[in-house]
Amino acid sequence: MKRDPRLTPARPDLAAAHLRGEVEAARYVAGRPMHVRVGIADLRREPSASARLDTQALYGEEVLLYDQRDGWAWVQLVGDGYVGYLAADVLAEGPSKATHRIFVNRSFVYSAADIKSLVLAALPFGARVNVEDEEGAFARLADGGFVFALHLKPTAEEKQNDFVAVAKGFLGSPYLWGGKSSLGIDCSGLVQITLAAAGLAAPRDTDLQERALGSPLPIDGKLENLRRGDLVFWKGHVGILRDPQTLLHANAHHMAVTCEPLVEVRDRVRRSGGGVITSIRRL
Repeated sequence: MKRDPRLTPARPDLAAAHLRGEVEAARYVAGRPMHVRVGIADLRREPSASARLDTQALYGEEVLLYDQRDGWAWVQLVGDGYVGYLAADVLAEGPSKATHRIFVNRSFVYSAADIKSLVLAALPFGARVNVEDEEGAFARLADGGFVFALHLKPTAEEKQNDFVAVAKGFLGSPYLWGGKSSLGIDCSGLVQITLAAAGLAAPRDTDLQERALGSPLPIDGKLENLRRGDLVFWKGHVGILRDPQTLLHANAHHMAVTCEPLVEVRDRVRRSGGGVITSIRRL
């Protein structure tokens, strides 16, 4: 069986221990549990700052470390299985032990339980934190610093019933290939991070999402019988129906997250050579 290189921690010189006997490598190692200690960390295809950005890992996201050299860590993201290179200094030892998740597009980490204190960092939607205690309106983090408590939800209670409403919160965010935050997000990143808020795990890329998510609906020329929350796929693109006629998506046409009539998007993509709708899937 051919393995997807995006999801397979294997190189000619090194592979994950659980792949022994399934892939060829010079040696095999067990993954070392780590977690991301910065707000947003870029996962790249090669160990170079100029290499292509494939996706991002957010604060508290857990990874398995397989190799580290020359300031780069070769890892697999635990959440969606993506494999690539992170700057080694963005990682901290062990699992994150997260108790809460950030539920606003961006929240600051302060040096004290005071909005006038020094800002130490900024955390994106979906970042996972370990709360030790509360001080007034703030939560004290185990790693240091304070976050406004109303920006957090316990991980045990974090599910948002309406993931479309979460996606609407990203309207206007700039488009960024591989991005996963309101500072920059792509089409599949928007689907993945908003579904996660509803407690639904999703793969990272559009082709993987199209195979894994929901059930296919018939496609007709009138695009009828659709409803809020349906996912619309083209080759290399995905959007979320805000309502039966309106598509919410991160797109390179506007270089932003926008809402626009589905039929207009369909016709524009077809005219530009992007092809036809490949599937519509209902969760």
